[in-house]
Amino acid sequence: MNTARQNFKIQKYIAGISIVLFFVKLAAWYITHSVAILTDALESVVNVVAGLIGLYSLYVSGKPKDSDHPYGHGKVEFISAAIEGVLIGIAGILVIKEAVLNLYHPHEIHLIDYGIYLVVFTAVVNYIAGSVCVKQGKKNNSLALIASGKHLIADTYTTLGIALGLVLLFFSHIVWIDSVVAIVFAFMILYTGYKIVRSSVAGIMDEADEELIEKLVIVLNEHRKENWVDLHNLRIIKYGSKIHLDCHLTVPWFLNVHEAHKEIDALSALVSIHFGNAVELFVHSDGCLDFSCAICDKKDCSVRQHPFERKIEWSIENISTDKKHQLSTK
Repeated sequence: MNTARQNFKIQKYIAGISIVLFFVKLAAWYITHSVAILTDALESVVNVVAGLIGLYSLYVSGKPKDSDHPYGHGKVEFISAAIEGVLIGIAGILVIKEAVLNLYHPHEIHLIDYGIYLVVFTAVVNYIAGSVCVKQGKKNNSLALIASGKHLIADTYTTLGIALGLVLLFFSHIVWIDSVVAIVFAFMILYTGYKIVRSSVAGIMDEADEELIEKLVIVLNEHRKENWVDLHNLRIIKYGSKIHLDCHLTVPWFLNVHEAHKEIDALSALVSIHFGNAVELFVHSDGCLDFSCAICDKKDCSVRQHPFERKIEWSIENISTDKKHQLSTK
């Protein structure tokens, strides 16, 4: 099963779980009359809406490339994640609002022990589902799945906070405790929403993924071949679960087209082994020039013009720049 279909299947389960848990929380509110539980149920409405949005985005992102979208439809995941992050923030604000109102106008709570059992059950299910979602999203580079998973985990913290408030209320009969705990966890929700929106905006704006580039640089340095004189102008753009990577590879000028292509194939295979089929690699080959001799340690080169001086260790700073121009001007 390809990653797009796998992501879509997982998101279907997430959407279904969100709907079921919403009705469980409604049942908990109905038997307890707890405003805190009602607040948690209201947040679950956001879960349901976000789950359906995430499902649709994964359906769209899984469509094949076409003439209008030559790089695929993966960017829709960033939009989905942005909407979900905003919804999480709205949920946090609603929690704070309801908790503050409950401080001034507390409600009498009934069958609080049953309410605690039900909300704890929903918290456990949410955490398990969210963890699976985040793990699979990171594995398949799906921001939509990661956002859904973080949303569910954030909901877990909120639910546990409300459950803690209910437990303290059960033993102490101090009615304002559940509101205070709910407010504390609401700020955690707001922060989670901010992080999701921030990451989605970074994806939409094609912000460089430094963590990914750092991993790539380490792999390339460890497996660098003799004919890979230099690597520069490397760029990475994420399209949902797909990563588009292009760069310039400097090889000895005397290699013929087939030999240069073998070096590119070796580089592509190396990236594929470590980063999977989710990476689309496009490599432009450059022939070395006389100033390249200073950084080329190729043994027994019959056309060397200058002695080898030093080997440039590839890094985030120099692999993304035009070193060809820099070296020629020195």
